[in-house]
Amino acid sequence: MRTGPFAAVLLRWYSRNARDLPWRRTRDPYRIWISEIMLQQTRVETVIPYYARFLRKFPSLNALARADDDELLACWSGLGYYARARNLLRAARLIAGRGGFPRDYRQLLELPGVGPYTAAALASIAFGVPRVALDGNMARVLARVTAEPGDVRSPGTRKRLLDFAQREFFDGLPAHRAHPGISNQALMELGATVCVPRAPACPLCPLETLCQARQLGREREIPPKPGRAEPERVEQTLAVVRRNGRLLLARRGAGQAQLAGFWELPEAGRLRGLKDAECAGSFRHSITRRRYRFTVVTGRLARTPPGFEWVAAAELERLPLATTARKALRLLGRGA
Repeated sequence: MRTGPFAAVLLRWYSRNARDLPWRRTRDPYRIWISEIMLQQTRVETVIPYYARFLRKFPSLNALARADDDELLACWSGLGYYARARNLLRAARLIAGRGGFPRDYRQLLELPGVGPYTAAALASIAFGVPRVALDGNMARVLARVTAEPGDVRSPGTRKRLLDFAQREFFDGLPAHRAHPGISNQALMELGATVCVPRAPACPLCPLETLCQARQLGREREIPPKPGRAEPERVEQTLAVVRRNGRLLLARRGAGQAQLAGFWELPEAGRLRGLKDAECAGSFRHSITRRRYRFTVVTGRLARTPPGFEWVAAAELERLPLATTARKALRLLGRGA
């Protein structure tokens, strides 16, 4: 395949079909960085309201650098993968201490929570560095276009895809080199909206006639799908216990691997002496490979169990509250 047509066709398509996303309206590295971290393992539709709320609370790098852990976790609550938020705070303080964002890919890689994809995305979109940002959507598009038979997670396959994209976009026409961020976003957009995993909409794809997998009739086989282990299914019961307008909660310790620092509802089995327990309903919740079914009960306690506190309802909005607790309270119609 010759250098040029691939990039030119895709960029024309993107100029007409790109979604209007809030982080695409700026070249502010702070705002682009926040969006890229939020979009790690999280869908665009989920991120948009969190992104807007986060920037209202922390409109600048310095505002974020001054935040405390509870403020940040409360703002992030519900978005999941909370190590991202903690790394954001660490990185913000580091960047502020250095007087501004690094513009070099290698320096960006040194920031907590920033890997090769995020560093390349930030460098290309915010600073115009001609570097390919290979995310899952882009890898899928490139694998199909080149009929790549390998596992897109393997280093060898990823290098071949990166080399192809680098050659097509950034070693080609000068106009393409001038817009590396747009080139990366065009590939990501095609993978997110047209060249999707299970049922690619090939007739709508601008690269249909250039796509080797399509010509071979193998667009649904490429890239090969890795085997997936069956998810672990877990059932738990959460208790909503109130007294004098306060809710019984426990805070996870700093040494706990997941949700450290978050407040959560007690498991009913840990509450000795729970009286008048009544089932209020159930909900489902997923964390990585675990599929939970939570039953929610209400009841009364005469004594405060060790390790628990009574928290006023008015305080809940400013606390980092576990998503399961928020779901349980919404189930009862008493939201948080």
